[in-house]
This record gives sequence, C-alpha cells and structure tokens, in this order.
Amino acid sequence: MAQAAAANTKWWGGGKSPFNVEYGKLMMWYFLMSDAFTFGAFLISYGTVRMSSPSWPDPNHVFNAVPFFSGVHMPLVFVSFMTFVLIVSSVTMVLAVHEGHKGNKQGVIKYLFWTIVFGLIFLGSQAWEWTHLHHEGAWWGHNPFPNADGTVATTNFTNFFFTITGFHGFHVFSGVVINLIALLMTQNGVFERRGHYLMIEKVGLYWHFVDLVWVFVFLFFYLV
Repeated sequence: MAQAAAANTKWWGGGKSPFNVEYGKLMMWYFLMSDAFTFGAFLISYGTVRMSSPSWPDPNHVFNAVPFFSGVHMPLVFVSFMTFVLIVSSVTMVLAVHEGHKGNKQGVIKYLFWTIVFGLIFLGSQAWEWTHLHHEGAWWGHNPFPNADGTVATTNFTNFFFTITGFHGFHVFSGVVINLIALLMTQNGVFERRGHYLMIEKVGLYWHFVDLVWVFVFLFFYLV
C-alpha cells in the first residue's frame, strides 16, 4: 500500500505522466498533434483542389509587392522577409529555453522579448500583405488574379489563402500573447520561486510548431 501511494504521489504530485514525461509537456504534445491534423486537413484540401484544377494563379504575379516600393515588382521578396523573421524568432526562442535550463532569469527575459518583437513584426507584415491584397480586390469570394495560362481563375485560390494564412496568423498571435505572459511571469520571479523554467520549454514547443507550419504554408502557397 505504501509503495502504491508513493507511486501515485510521484505521478500526480510530481507532475509526471505514465510516459515519464512532465505532464504539462505531454499535454502540449497532444495539443500540437491535434493542431497538426487540422493544418494537415487544410493543406491537403488545398493541394487536392489545386492539383485537380487545369491552371492556377502564378504566385510570382500575385505576391510581388513590397511596402514603401509602390510600382516596383519584387516577386516573393516580402514573404521571404516574413519567413526569415519567423525563423529568427525560433532561434531566439531556443535561446530563451536554453537560458531557462541554466536558470538565468535575465537571459530568459532578453530572448523572450526578442521572440515577441519578431512575432509582432511577422503579424504586422501579414496585416500589410492582407491589406494590399484586399486593395487589389482579393478577399473571400473574390479573386482578381488570372490563372497562369491567362484563363479566369476561381475563388478557390483566395478562399484557401485567406483561410489558411489567417488560421496560422491566429496561432502566431496566440503565441505572442503566451510569450508575453511567460515574460511577465519571468520578470515577476514566478519560475525562480518554482525552481524551474518548464513553462518556457512548453511555450517553446508551441512556437516552434507555429514556425514549422509556416514552412509548409510558404511552400504550398508561395513557391509551388
């Protein structure tokens, strides 16, 4: 009986799962797996519709605008900048987790701050891209861009684009909010009092997932 009670205390009291993984981290992995299925369903649907269409708008003609350079066509330059910013944010998130493992409060604060900054830059860039496309006449149910072969395109292109990039943008926004909460908790010494920075690692898992999903979105919509 004593051994059973001790085992039960180790599992729940110590926050350990039956797989010998910290319980909160295991729940984060479950959430990310379910979220991956959602993104996968979106992207598979998009790929199926696109492959079954005789032609499709050329990304080089759709995504060729850059802020402050009106009238200059630079295909995929701006979205490449957005991708670079998100990749750099993953690096700063890795550094924040690393500093957390060392118990370095100031290091965690510094790198979480920069992760938030890069996340906000990405969101601002996406907001500009959406605004520009909307001014071009693109929106749900509206597609002003012709197919690559010159034929009239359906609204499938814009419907999928705004839905999937919007869904991803919501995840980035959520990640920025979560990072901000983690930053405030770090500044207030919450994790120092707990004796660990496990929450930073969990936040990092979510942020890396969001960055990884963007790689697939970038590949599907902008490159292929």
